[in-house]
Amino acid sequence: MQSDSDPPCPAPLVRTENGRRTLEFSPGEIQSEMLLAHPDALVLDYTRAMMAFVLFAPAPRSIVMVGLGGGSLARFCRRHFPLAHIRVLEVRADVIALRDAFAVPPDDARFEVIHADAAAWFAGAPQPADVILLDGFDAAGLPPALADGAFYRDCRRALRPGGVLVVNVFTYDVRQDAVLASLADSFGGRTCWFEGAAGDNRIVFAPHPDGLPAGGLRRWLLRRRAIGWGWLNRIAMRLLVAGIAARSVMGMPQPREDAIGN
Repeated sequence: MQSDSDPPCPAPLVRTENGRRTLEFSPGEIQSEMLLAHPDALVLDYTRAMMAFVLFAPAPRSIVMVGLGGGSLARFCRRHFPLAHIRVLEVRADVIALRDAFAVPPDDARFEVIHADAAAWFAGAPQPADVILLDGFDAAGLPPALADGAFYRDCRRALRPGGVLVVNVFTYDVRQDAVLASLADSFGGRTCWFEGAAGDNRIVFAPHPDGLPAGGLRRWLLRRRAIGWGWLNRIAMRLLVAGIAARSVMGMPQPREDAIGN
């Protein structure tokens, strides 16, 4: 996270071409991508992989996101989880200022973008959440304030039993092993990911230890830790996202909290 003594970050770069709009924090490094004709679609592999949180929390009533970026996850979740209250924490005012360019919905009774330092926000006493999606980066990867055990323990305290923290980690981040170790330590050794599902991004799932069933899919995933093969996982993530969207568009009820894992 940026402090008052840090040098200012370069302004985010927005590019629009061939029906796509991208957000870059460094030229050529795409952070977010939106299809102008289908703004709610998830374009990048890592965003689809993060939606696998439904395997742990299939019917969230409260979702907290760290990092707005181009709003891909925010748009998708607001549309397809109509019963969820969604809060998005973003530390950069210049990123929030781009919300209209990226079709981020206006604040209302169940959706809000909050200009805040996520580490400080979670260290307070936030309302409990079912899902926390951590997707906040600086040029080197996860900022130190979002990559240590104290922060992950704060996230765990902010989760309801049965909830899940989802963390986007760069595989080339020199702190990757330390981040994975801190996550595992903070969540009682219960973490897992789908191998190769998101290219250079490793999406780590850390469910709250309380509320996990004695058996079932969730326990199986956690026992495996690194799950499957890249090409198969990428297909699986596309099918999972398509299923979420189809359920929402058809007006089908959200699955029960106990629908997975028993």
